[in-house]
Amino acid sequence: MACESAVYAGKGWLCDALRIGGVDGSVFEIVGEAGFDRLTKAFYDRVPADEILGPMYPEGRYEQARVRLRDFLVGRFGGPQRYVEQRGHPRLRMRHMPFPIDERARNRWMELMTQAIQEAEFPPAVADEMLRYFADSATFMINRGRP
Repeated sequence: MACESAVYAGKGWLCDALRIGGVDGSVFEIVGEAGFDRLTKAFYDRVPADEILGPMYPEGRYEQARVRLRDFLVGRFGGPQRYVEQRGHPRLRMRHMPFPIDERARNRWMELMTQAIQEAEFPPAVADEMLRYFADSATFMINRGRP
């Protein structure tokens, strides 16, 4: 499966390829820029009204956050490395440390992202690959409530 063995290689992520319908390619090659736009828009359409995640964002900053997430995911899943070129190494845990992320916030993030993936209508193999990555990453972001 794609990106199970992804590693950050200085200037970008190195990912394996998926095989969907007899076609090999990275997640980015399969869903393209438009797919990541659909995904991040569907996710951030849900965030402002959410009582757990909404308050974590400074008012009016959803679009900037959406673009950062899109650029990160594009690079993470085999596309252009805009995020790394603009912001350097992702340092996800460090960048999320100011936000109170407990298990409840992690689960809500996963719930909204799962809904967004369904709305984006990705092929099942792409959706599965992304959900695996998101589940692991969201758990890694927890920074409150652990003994």
